[in-house]
Amino acid sequence: MAAVADLIVCRLRDAGVACVFGMPGGGGNLDLIDAAGRAGLPFVLTSTETAGALAAMAQAEITGRPGACLTTLGPGAASVVNGVACASLDRAPVIVFTDSYPAGAESVFAHQRLDHRALFAPITKWSATLAPDTIVETLDRALDAALGPPPGPVHLDWPNDLVAVGTVAPGSDGVIFLTDSDPTPTPKGDPQFDALVSRSRKPLLLVGLGARRSADAAAIRALCERRGVPAMVTYKAKGVVPDDHPLFAGIFTNAVIEQALIDESDLLIGVGLDPVELIPRAWTREQPIVYCGPWRVEAGHIPFAAQLVTDVPAAVQRIETMLRASDWTADHVRQTVKEQRRRVSVSADGLTSQRVVEIAADRLAPLARVTVDAGAHMFPATLLWPVAEPNGMLISNGLSTMGFALPAAIGAALVDRERPVVALIGDGGLLMCAAELLTAARERLRVIVIVFSDASLSLIEVKQQQKAYRPEGVALGAIGWPALAGSLGVTAFCATNDAQLERAVEQALASAGPCLIEARIDRSNYGRMLRAVRG
Repeated sequence: MAAVADLIVCRLRDAGVACVFGMPGGGGNLDLIDAAGRAGLPFVLTSTETAGALAAMAQAEITGRPGACLTTLGPGAASVVNGVACASLDRAPVIVFTDSYPAGAESVFAHQRLDHRALFAPITKWSATLAPDTIVETLDRALDAALGPPPGPVHLDWPNDLVAVGTVAPGSDGVIFLTDSDPTPTPKGDPQFDALVSRSRKPLLLVGLGARRSADAAAIRALCERRGVPAMVTYKAKGVVPDDHPLFAGIFTNAVIEQALIDESDLLIGVGLDPVELIPRAWTREQPIVYCGPWRVEAGHIPFAAQLVTDVPAAVQRIETMLRASDWTADHVRQTVKEQRRRVSVSADGLTSQRVVEIAADRLAPLARVTVDAGAHMFPATLLWPVAEPNGMLISNGLSTMGFALPAAIGAALVDRERPVVALIGDGGLLMCAAELLTAARERLRVIVIVFSDASLSLIEVKQQQKAYRPEGVALGAIGWPALAGSLGVTAFCATNDAQLERAVEQALASAGPCLIEARIDRSNYGRMLRAVRG
């Protein structure tokens, strides 16, 4: 008779789970925490269930293995939904454990009773209830579902009377993982794909979240260099082609600022490009676009003329055999990207978000991973912070949820405690997850939180201005960020100009634990910056 919790922990460790995050209840997840402690699998208490899911998601993106989080039944399950939805739309494999009543008790007790499987059905790939006779089969299916293309979250309900498992299904002790060593899937392409690629003279790669493995990045960079093809990357694909690469063509979001190079191309090739990443506005590109990547994507938003469904290195190799040397020049690509960066650097009287990103990146980008929250600061962060490796920048793009950057930084810092992680977050976003500063302090993580402090929901305020509305419901009020951070055990600094920010960055970098830098921002340039980026 094997204890359920011990078996689950063994399976999670074999699958490559690095930590289990969350806020426990009084049911089966107490058994899981105890078993994890005995097995050396860390459990990390977060202040909210959502943060636990986001931290697990960050680890999944970095490692390529599942992340894991747990919650209690009822309110815990309801609270974790935002983090699970983020993992769903950002294609991250996360296993979510929830406590539940014993089998049959749901029909008796109304207290804290929610239909968990119905709650999670729209935002998970699979949901199940653990049972003694099928525990191994259920775990293996959950792991396969989470990792299978496209990756995503799965949910497992844990009845609080589930104690031991007496049988193990024959042949169910092996888990199938999609790793770099897996056989290349059989291509499921379209003859039109080959025809369009072979005719192209100025193709442009649009690299997305489905092409972030190290092998993917190596293949894509080699194609760029051998055929002289430039590549744009989505937010989540930052670093697949480094920002300083001669053929790095900027960020692709379906915005106006990218238009110049796209207009010059005669074929767009989406490599791992998932439409979930793009701004929801009409597709107006006139040249054809094709797709290649590990899973088939919807063609309702982007009118893909053909799709090649296969492993990214295999797809790139096939493309390279058909392409001639392109008509692009690296110097022209570099100058166009330089102009994009100039356009986003809009001046203001005080310290701007652009200057904060430039100053922090100049010192920290070569050393640190960076996480980026949703908000107005996101535009300079994604355009101006250089990244040299896949998943060197973590961002919520499919869901674009506020409150992502700090929990993600915690998850990332626990993967590699020696490497600093910088969280770029607005004051509105930090208010949503500020209690996780305590989590970072408790774990003594090398997390540097840079809060863009302007006392407003600035991006929403800009949208009000565009509609000629009054700025109602967006003022946050004064927040003593250093005092708040200090009360939670986090060293804090405040900067109102370049020199103060430079000193704060150096002091934070020298610290052994988490730090917060409040950068007091002049937000008056945000409207002009947004027009430059999105039109």
